[in-house]
Amino acid sequence: MLSRTAESLFWMARYIERAEATARLIEMGRRMAMLPGAYGQEEWRSVVAAAGAGAAFDAGARIGEAEVCRSLILDGDNPSSIRACLDRARNNARAVRTALTADMWEGLNEGWRWLGGVEAETVRRDLPATLDRIRSLSALFRGAAQTTMLRGERYDFLSAGAFLERADMTLRLLDAKYFVLLPETGLLLDNRDRYRWISLLHATSAVRAFHYVYRGDFDPSKIAHFMILNAEFPCSLAFCYGGLRAALIRLANRYGARHDCHATVEKAVLQLQDREMDDIFDEGLHEFLLEALRVNARLSGELSRAYHF
Repeated sequence: MLSRTAESLFWMARYIERAEATARLIEMGRRMAMLPGAYGQEEWRSVVAAAGAGAAFDAGARIGEAEVCRSLILDGDNPSSIRACLDRARNNARAVRTALTADMWEGLNEGWRWLGGVEAETVRRDLPATLDRIRSLSALFRGAAQTTMLRGERYDFLSAGAFLERADMTLRLLDAKYFVLLPETGLLLDNRDRYRWISLLHATSAVRAFHYVYRGDFDPSKIAHFMILNAEFPCSLAFCYGGLRAALIRLANRYGARHDCHATVEKAVLQLQDREMDDIFDEGLHEFLLEALRVNARLSGELSRAYHF
């Protein structure tokens, strides 16, 4: 397969996942900003930082719901915005149109056309519905890929991009609020702190799944374990790295060669299998998240070099 085809599939999947991730970040920010006593601007500023869009705002600029909607949803000139992500995803899809099934193309194209016609006033008025629609578009594309795409190398590059970006999403969701998620005192959390933790589960549509596993015990260490180490939760770091490793193994078998990216993901999977949440909290949750984000970035570069993107 041509390297440019692999590149387009890989980045198309990443941009679609990134659009969904940004929608989930905004939803988490909206929930947190509505908490009694919350400092709205700080909540939204953390969302902007986690989305990698801090440069779009001046240091002293006001950041509220309206500014975030404009910048992170509709601003096509902001590379971190949902509109920009869907633009890039569609451009990549057009470049490899024959590599996609009709359902995949139609789902992506329909979402791109819809968002292109949405006005800022509509987004502000119907923000929850808008974010739901964006998440649904991503789910529709994934469902079409799962049920209609041949399990060949094209599917493997698509999967690799999706898992890598989803791992990044989970890490950024956690890092967005790390400084309020774990009190330095180690004392019992108040209701607002607990809601901040639970909002992470809402952001990944995981409240019911978490409740099934932990029977409603919304302890911070259990929520963090669920999002980082639980290999059965599709958005967890462990699950995403497991899926990425499987995709890279299939590619290695197809091409008869292993690369740096294979060794890096193998090491990451093994390290997660040996970790406990108490150890991660003792070492520092923020430090763990930053290192995991660095591993993600290294994996992306190594994968691109291995397959000549």
